[in-house]
Amino acid sequence: MTAALVWDADLIARYDRAGPRYTSYPTAVQFHDGIGPFDLLGALRLSRQAGRPLSLYLHVPFCANICYYCACNKVITKDRSRSAAYLEALRQEMVLTSRHLDGGQRVEQLHLGGGTPTFLNPMQLRELMADLRRHFTLADDDRGDYSIEIDPREADWSTMGLLRELGFNRVSFGVQDLDLQVQLAINRLQPFDDTRTLVEAARALDYRSINLDLIYGLPRQTPASFAHTVERVLELQPHRLSVFNYAHLPQRFAPQRRIEASELPDPAAKLEMLQRTVEQLLGAGYRYIGMDHFALPDDDLAIAQEEGTLQRNFQGYTTHGHCDLLGLGVSAISQIGEVLCQNTPDLARYQERLGQGELAVARGLRRSRDDRIRGAVIAQLICHFQLDFAAIERSCELDFRHYFADAWPQLEAMAADGLIRLDARGLQVLAPGRLLIRALCMLFDRYLPGDDNQRFSRVI
Repeated sequence: MTAALVWDADLIARYDRAGPRYTSYPTAVQFHDGIGPFDLLGALRLSRQAGRPLSLYLHVPFCANICYYCACNKVITKDRSRSAAYLEALRQEMVLTSRHLDGGQRVEQLHLGGGTPTFLNPMQLRELMADLRRHFTLADDDRGDYSIEIDPREADWSTMGLLRELGFNRVSFGVQDLDLQVQLAINRLQPFDDTRTLVEAARALDYRSINLDLIYGLPRQTPASFAHTVERVLELQPHRLSVFNYAHLPQRFAPQRRIEASELPDPAAKLEMLQRTVEQLLGAGYRYIGMDHFALPDDDLAIAQEEGTLQRNFQGYTTHGHCDLLGLGVSAISQIGEVLCQNTPDLARYQERLGQGELAVARGLRRSRDDRIRGAVIAQLICHFQLDFAAIERSCELDFRHYFADAWPQLEAMAADGLIRLDARGLQVLAPGRLLIRALCMLFDRYLPGDDNQRFSRVI
């Protein structure tokens, strides 16, 4: 179903709060050190027995320059030689994990994220893809969804040609903001022409999907300046746009301490930025997928949502949620069956463990029946904006209203506010409630009352 939107400032102000983004349930906040390498290996063997297809995520942590807003796991260095030892550790991780899988488990989805994947030189990128093909069953045609994140300052036409040759057919460019004063404040000088050149290259080389990332709420942004950024970006006609809310958490992310808090836009200005952005994107023909994602009507995500097959995992909205997700690299997260686990975020420790022939899994969890039920409800809401109580009762063998009795008064309050339509058969998120979908999902999260909200960004 296509997601329409209605902007209601009063309701947004009332329901805007800090909360998870629900790329998984339970979220990574619940991970603990009781999960380790043997849990992952056991899950991989079960995946092999079930013959489930795979989604691979590879984390390349290196960046040549620091962006002050960034909350990713990264290593800032000008020393390109540091990547050699890391790639050797990645190869060892491929060996240790792939031996527990089957060659018939096709890799339907591949994503290289970071950091800056194009920190690697062309020969390293070739070797990395050769290693992946050696240990996993990658598509030998163009049917897989193989994507990579690119910093336009770290790529050119030849880079785009190489990546296409290696099998990548989707690309995501980090733009964030085009205003010079904002770029100075976040230490990311990036001329618009650099991005335009690479988008043109991607089109010429027949990449089938181009995504651009923007961030609102950055220092020195104004509603007018960000609207101008969106206007310029729309000239490029990307297939998808991600518009993220900047979460200023300097107590957790040291680079953010370099941002002057006095230069951050106030909440009213941020809301105006989002409102104008929504209006601009919908006016340009984009569909609202959910959360902070927009796509053209003929994009795979929009089609999947229309057909009721859209899913969500640690890589965000996806058409491959049926795959087991194997994360490779420092801090990478895997979801194999009911086991969620994460590698150590410490680069030296990661390389040391793999150098000793051991996996670097440091924490995770095993989903309970309750986790699976609540995860299914949250996924249905966040992808399709509706719940069919009878369908959930059949698949999960429960009485919906009884099982979620604690959430019912708040659901009725949301219905009274016009955010949802609630009756005995199910729940439908109405147009004013779609931007607040995270607030609705939070009602079904049994861990949330005890979580530290400083770990999360705000809903809006």
